Amino acid sequence: MIHEQLVRSFRQLSTDHLDPSLPLVTLFSGGLDSTYLLHRLHEAGFTRVHAVSVDLGEDETSEEKRRIAEALGARLHILDGRELFAEEFVRPAIAAQAVYLGTHPVSSTLSRPLIARLAVELAGELGASAVLHTANRSQNTLRRLNGALGLLGFAGRYGSPYDLDPVDREEKIQALKEVGLDTMSERVVSGDSNLWCREFESGILDDPEEHAVPEHMYRWSARRATSASESVEVAFRAGVPVAVDGAELPLTELIAALNDRVGAYGIGRYSGLEHLDNGEKVLEIREMPAAWLLLRSYRHLETATLGAETIREKMHLEQVWVREALEGRWYGELRQAVQAFTDHCAAAVTGSVRWKLSTGGAETRAITADEPRYLRDREAWEHESIRLESAAYLT
Repeated sequence: MIHEQLVRSFRQLSTDHLDPSLPLVTLFSGGLDSTYLLHRLHEAGFTRVHAVSVDLGEDETSEEKRRIAEALGARLHILDGRELFAEEFVRPAIAAQAVYLGTHPVSSTLSRPLIARLAVELAGELGASAVLHTANRSQNTLRRLNGALGLLGFAGRYGSPYDLDPVDREEKIQALKEVGLDTMSERVVSGDSNLWCREFESGILDDPEEHAVPEHMYRWSARRATSASESVEVAFRAGVPVAVDGAELPLTELIAALNDRVGAYGIGRYSGLEHLDNGEKVLEIREMPAAWLLLRSYRHLETATLGAETIREKMHLEQVWVREALEGRWYGELRQAVQAFTDHCAAAVTGSVRWKLSTGGAETRAITADEPRYLRDREAWEHESIRLESAAYLT
């Protein structure tokens, strides 16, 4: 049944597979692939296309997206998913120390299941016959979106026509130029951004053996010459980041504040290879200053509040959590079961970590837990430990 539901080629955008008079939802980033899909749907005679853009704190402007959608006969829906993303996806990822094989924090792994959920909800309201996206087989997004749409139980057709029908970049650009959309040729990489991460891949970054990133692509982590060393303190309550330097902030604002402050020192850049379905690897570049600080702060507080054996077991389960989310099974039972264990551990993680930030790095200055397991005076502890052991022996 799942295979019958999947849309995998542009040939399936025909009356034999989809009714062009019925509402259809397509995910729309404003990039080359999603714009070209709108063009193909318009050409195929689909008259009730709903282009969905989920705002997760991204770079793209809504004005440009609206201009493109209107030019191609689609109705644009911009859905604000920032708070949901922070609370339901980023917060669990911090507690789960969601880092891919120790190289980089996951990002699109977190955003895709939310985007899929919001698209399915809108499709239900509209009575849409299909939910389409534009991931191709060299993008991990393909299995994450398809996996989420399947586990969410969407009853219509879903998938990406690029799966079996890749279209050359120049062909897409030329087709869009012919209908008056000639700005797409300016893009030299594929980008994805949200409040947690700015990510680049493909184009000039295709080759892992030669991938110098133009400095202008970095925004959050662009070094500022005037940045002197400074102190920043992050507080957690039951595993949730709640304050910076004593000022409580909603998670979305807290992340934005740390992206700015931590990124000013050039901290939070990552490069890493991620596997595709059959094991091949592709290069991805990220900047994630807030993630850099929050994940390290969380681990310090975990070590201050949890037993060593609990942490060891959790470190194993963290990669189970990452694997399940990465493979498109965010809504699967195993990821949710590991989340329950993670949330139980998080209940003890309350306290703060103070850092000294300087160009290119950071050092801890204080790790303070509400219910600590650490010693603050080793000599006093040794004397007391010996006294108690001796007293027990004498009795």
